[in-house]
Amino acid sequence: MLLPILRWPDPRLSQLCVPAVLDADLRALAADMLETMYAAPGRGLAAPQVGRLVRVFVMDVGWKTGDPTPLVFVNPELELLGTRVLGPEGCLSIPCPVTEVERNAQVRARWTDLDGVAHDAIFDGFAAICIQHEFDHLNGILTLDRLGSEARALAESEVLA
Repeated sequence: MLLPILRWPDPRLSQLCVPAVLDADLRALAADMLETMYAAPGRGLAAPQVGRLVRVFVMDVGWKTGDPTPLVFVNPELELLGTRVLGPEGCLSIPCPVTEVERNAQVRARWTDLDGVAHDAIFDGFAAICIQHEFDHLNGILTLDRLGSEARALAESEVLA
């Protein structure tokens, strides 16, 4: 089922999410989030973006290039690795031009999947950027919050125009 995606400045996008409970409702939510993400069309979607304040996000960085690899991250933890890089980011909750955001080039993620299996993996490149972006959503942080004051003011004016 397609879910409505919240748009900034909805206050729920700035709230801290609580740990997710692995149950049938969470599995249904994750399936709906993947369907919504593909339809948007995006490469990642966090639960608060669809109004659910739990620590889960979905991601598939390869589907647009013909290499679908959907992942569901339940209660993820991140360790930032590598150098800092500046790169373009868009957000399904902020309908404005892509902004330049500084992120780590590599991350180590620990999470549980929908079967309750624990994972520990290192991601780099676009996958690392996407994971950091979606993880930020779980902590109530938006790309706008990562911009300098001048860039943020410009982005906000474009969104609200």
